[in-house]
Amino acid sequence: MFKGQPKGLYALALANTGERFGYYTMLAIFMLFLQAKFGWEQAAASQLYAIFMAVIYFLPVLGGMVADRIGYGKCVVAGICVMFLGYVLLTIPTAPNALGIALMIGALLLVALGTGLFKGNLQVLIGNLYDDPKYADKRDSAFSLFYLSINIGALFAPFAATAITNRFLSKAGLVYKADIPALAHQLLGGTISPENTDRLAGLQAQMPDAAVTALSLPDFSSYYVEHLSSAYNMGFAVACVSLVVSIAIYLACKPWFKHADVNAKQAAAANAHIVELTPKQTRDRVVALCMVFAVVIFFWMAFQQNGQALTWFARDYTQQTVSGWPRAGFSVWILGLLAVSVYTLFGTFQSEKRGSKMLCGIVTMALWAAAIIIYRGMPAVLDIQPQLFQQFNPFFVVLLTPVVIAIFGALAKKHREPTAPMKIGIGMIVAALGYLVMIFGSVGQPSPAALSGTVSPDPVVPTYLMGTYLVLTFAELLLSPMGISFVTKVAPPKMKGLMMGLWFAASAVGNYLTMVPGLLWMRVPLWANWAILAGLCAIAGLIMFAMLKRINAATQ
Repeated sequence: MFKGQPKGLYALALANTGERFGYYTMLAIFMLFLQAKFGWEQAAASQLYAIFMAVIYFLPVLGGMVADRIGYGKCVVAGICVMFLGYVLLTIPTAPNALGIALMIGALLLVALGTGLFKGNLQVLIGNLYDDPKYADKRDSAFSLFYLSINIGALFAPFAATAITNRFLSKAGLVYKADIPALAHQLLGGTISPENTDRLAGLQAQMPDAAVTALSLPDFSSYYVEHLSSAYNMGFAVACVSLVVSIAIYLACKPWFKHADVNAKQAAAANAHIVELTPKQTRDRVVALCMVFAVVIFFWMAFQQNGQALTWFARDYTQQTVSGWPRAGFSVWILGLLAVSVYTLFGTFQSEKRGSKMLCGIVTMALWAAAIIIYRGMPAVLDIQPQLFQQFNPFFVVLLTPVVIAIFGALAKKHREPTAPMKIGIGMIVAALGYLVMIFGSVGQPSPAALSGTVSPDPVVPTYLMGTYLVLTFAELLLSPMGISFVTKVAPPKMKGLMMGLWFAASAVGNYLTMVPGLLWMRVPLWANWAILAGLCAIAGLIMFAMLKRINAATQ
């Protein structure tokens, strides 16, 4: 898995890990921040979230076009600097007025612009490493490892966001309660019912500081919203620190991948060999790539609900405490130990030397023992916050990546490995199955409109969301890293930056469509949102299978 890879892969992957850690820390609490600070309903918050996600994935088209002219490395460095400025602006506490909204939108635009310059071009640099025939057969596994690095950063992001939120709430004499922000805004806006007024008063009584419980209900509402919003601002500051780490790694290790920082224009100027394609070959490859792009739109529409509809389900329909074995899933330290143990376990079987096998086996047992010790020291009943569910996706990516690589490696040896487009088609069907789990978990639950900003009187166990994230992650591993690898392999040499940008543009369209469940959230039964997502993924998967023959013929 790791053997025989160029060391430039690890430098670029680690630089990306830092950036993604900051981004996913921000994303874990972004929707909660919008609703807590501004009191927006799901539809309004969903539209801003969808627009931001669309812009952040569309701008790599611009970043790719610029890089095809001036170089990939320059764009990567510029992107980190622009993102840093955007995250700094997000850390500034503001009043929930027009000026506060304008500053937030300006910050989001800077984050999106910086991501557009950084994200796609970093991945083109990795793809260029595998244009060397020495490494060509390791391209797919390389992007699986690269995708692993993204999710190592993402794994710890919800934990960091939660820890910072809790710390600053505690300093203000508060604890997190999921339904206080909505109830507080109802009270301040004069729309609260007598029943919800009593509920809010009961939640105020649960605060640990006597001075807080003594406040009038309107003062408490303003106080809670203000300090929760400020706590989220401090969570955004994590991204600033992580970007400093990323740029340090990138610049320090630049000699490892400097030879890959060459676009077609620069290669021609240096008289380097460039693979020439006929106009028909170029056209066929572009058409084939666009077919793939069209299908993955619907995956991203479904997958990016982790920061939106799935977070709402975690907040409003899932138990806010957990007991029994699922508690282990809410300790990032246990998840980290288990994730590492998968790799040492593989090393036990794959190492060529007996001593290495024994060492890996001993380390694996030690990691499991440490995880058991932490688990036994956990409270019997654990309070959980909705953003913590977002750590399951990156954990499952880290956990399943070596399994997926091993499966496809074994199939490759038998000359039976599916093509990247076929893997994408399978991934779409698997994603549909993931939302079937959500349908089962939603049957019998009241509609979001019936809840009126409160939580379900009979919330479901956390394992529904945990199972959904497991299935969606397997679909993601079949689709995302394989799709990126496919683009770097098939894109015409003079259009690599643009084609990678268009891959992200397809993601942008899918991310924009994430607003559909948000717009329907208060209008349809809960299960109907998941049924729409499952149906679209299944249809898109069948369309991909129907196009396989043409795509494979065009990319041979």
